[in-house]
Amino acid sequence: MAYRKLHHAVLLGIAALMATGAGAADKKAEKELPPKPSVGDVLKGSTPGDWRPLDPDNTLYMELPGGRVVIELAPDFAPNHVRNIKALAREHYYDGLAIIRSQDNFVVQWGDPHEDDEQVRKVKSAQKTLPAEFTVPLANDRHFVRMRDIDGFAPQIGHSGGFPVGRDPKAGRTWLAHCYSMVGVARGNESDSGGGTSLYVVTGQAPRQLDRNITVVGRVVSGMPLLSTLPRGPAPMGFYEQPGQQLPIGAVKVAADVPEAARSRLEVMRTDSATYQSVLEAQRNRGGPWTKYTPNYLDLCNAQIPVREQK
Repeated sequence: MAYRKLHHAVLLGIAALMATGAGAADKKAEKELPPKPSVGDVLKGSTPGDWRPLDPDNTLYMELPGGRVVIELAPDFAPNHVRNIKALAREHYYDGLAIIRSQDNFVVQWGDPHEDDEQVRKVKSAQKTLPAEFTVPLANDRHFVRMRDIDGFAPQIGHSGGFPVGRDPKAGRTWLAHCYSMVGVARGNESDSGGGTSLYVVTGQAPRQLDRNITVVGRVVSGMPLLSTLPRGPAPMGFYEQPGQQLPIGAVKVAADVPEAARSRLEVMRTDSATYQSVLEAQRNRGGPWTKYTPNYLDLCNAQIPVREQK
């Protein structure tokens, strides 16, 4: 019994010492974390050369009752699908269709509510389905800048032309990552069962398990609140059960086909710029006084890509 009491006292003493040490370490960390430039500070110091305008020929405008959603397309990563989506927009395929799904913490999807019945909208000059473009050769990507952080879904991660990217140098393949606001092509079980007639945008925590399983074609650079705040669909997977629950799409147009005066004047920070590397570092190691701990790590999908009104 005496041994047990002594053993218990020793354990309590060790625990107290550990707690004291941890508390001292926490206090030391709080005191020693210096102020550092924030993302806002870095952006204030940016120059015009750190920004690029959107390419009108690779930008879509989706007009909703609440305003405009601006989507930047990524032809380097899905050339055939981007070409087909622009053809669908130019034949007015999307005009008058609807947002048909809003699944909590996952995606918002739009397309033809009558896809499975006799009222299905016919495709004209474009194609209904295409072979998958889940990945493309590394040679397609001419602007990749690697992040030094590790990733569980790709041997290498970084950014290219304003998009979050994964790549596998050994396999010689690269792909766009499923981060918040990324736009993908809905499909069935067959890899070649999608072509762009139905699209979705990630509105929840990044579902990176979809990487290399779905063709990703771009990202929403403006208008995400119009999509992320939609009522969640009551049916399985967030689909809307009744037509009245669906949000109508006024039109989807290629920006190049819109008069210049009516275009959205947006700029995206160049992800191959030194300033963007400073943006990443400001997110990787945030300074005091509010921050008490910094991990010296940045998740690919938490790396902001700044967008601003063109000056």
